[in-house]
Amino acid sequence: MLASLLLLSGATAALGCWLWLKRDRKYQSSESVAAAYDAWTDDRLLERLWGDHVHLGHYGDPPRRQDFREAKAAFVHELVRWSGLDQLPAGSKVLDVGCGIGGSARILARDYNLEVIGISISPAQIARATELTPQGLPCRFEVMDALDLQLADHSFDAVWSVEAGPHMPDKQQYADELLRVLKLGGLLAVADWNRRDPSDGAMTKTERKVMRQLLNQWAHPEFASIAGFQQNLETSRYGQGGISTGDWSQATLPSWIDSIVEGLRRPKAVLGLGPKAVIQGLRETPTLLLMHWAFATGLMQFGVFKLKRH
Repeated sequence: MLASLLLLSGATAALGCWLWLKRDRKYQSSESVAAAYDAWTDDRLLERLWGDHVHLGHYGDPPRRQDFREAKAAFVHELVRWSGLDQLPAGSKVLDVGCGIGGSARILARDYNLEVIGISISPAQIARATELTPQGLPCRFEVMDALDLQLADHSFDAVWSVEAGPHMPDKQQYADELLRVLKLGGLLAVADWNRRDPSDGAMTKTERKVMRQLLNQWAHPEFASIAGFQQNLETSRYGQGGISTGDWSQATLPSWIDSIVEGLRRPKAVLGLGPKAVIQGLRETPTLLLMHWAFATGLMQFGVFKLKRH
C-alpha cells in the first residue's frame, strides 16, 4: 500500500511538473511523429545518454541491477531468443520496423549474421543510423511509413518491431503491413508499450489524466492492449500463425528510473551539449516518472508478440 501511495504521489507530482515545464507533443499526423524523432535525434541528447538504443532494457526476471546500456543490448538478445530469430539461417532477410538509429539492426546483423533493412519515418534517424553503421555490415536504412511499407509481399524471413506500435493510428493496418511482407514460415517479433485492456478494469480519474499525458507528450495517438494487438494479428487478412504473447513489464521496469539516473552517471554527456540539453533533460523527466508509475501499477504493460506465419 505504501509503495502504491508513493508511486501515486510521484505520478501526481510529475504531472504537475510536466504542465509547468513543457508543452505537449500531441499526435497530429505521421509528420508530427517524424518531426518529434527528428528533433530527438538532432539534439543528440538521447544518444549521448543511452547509446545506440532508444528502447527499454531487459534486466532479467526477477530484475537484477546492471548497466543501463548493457540492459538495452540484453533486451535485443532476449527478444531474439524468445521469438526464435536466433534459429534463422545466416543471411536471412530481416525488416526492422521503427529502427531508431539502428542499434538493434546492427546487433542482428553482427551477432546473428542476418541481412537487415531498418525503416523509420524520421529522416534524421535514418541518416544517423547510416552514419553509425560500419561499412560492410549487412544492414541498411530507409525512410518509410510503417503503415505503407514500400516493400513486396512475402519478402522477409523475419519482421522485427520494438516500441513502434504506439505511434500507429491504425493498429490493424500496422499488423497487416507487418504480416504482408513476411514470408510463409517467416517469424514475427514485436515488443511494445501497451495499455491495460478495458476488460481488466476501467481507468480511474487519475489514470485517465496520466494516460492523456503519456499519449500527448511523445506523439502517441493511442496504445493498444496486449489482447487488442493480439486480435489485430489474429484477424489480419494476410494470414496468421500460432501467436504467443508475454508481459515483460517487470523485466523492463527499471529502465524508466535508469533513463533519468543516466544523467547523473554520465553528467558530461549532457553538460557537453550545453544548457539547452540540460533543460531538455529536465523537461523529459516528468514523462519518464509517469511512465514508471504507469508500468509499476499496471496501467501500462510491456507486451511481446511472436508468431510463425502460416
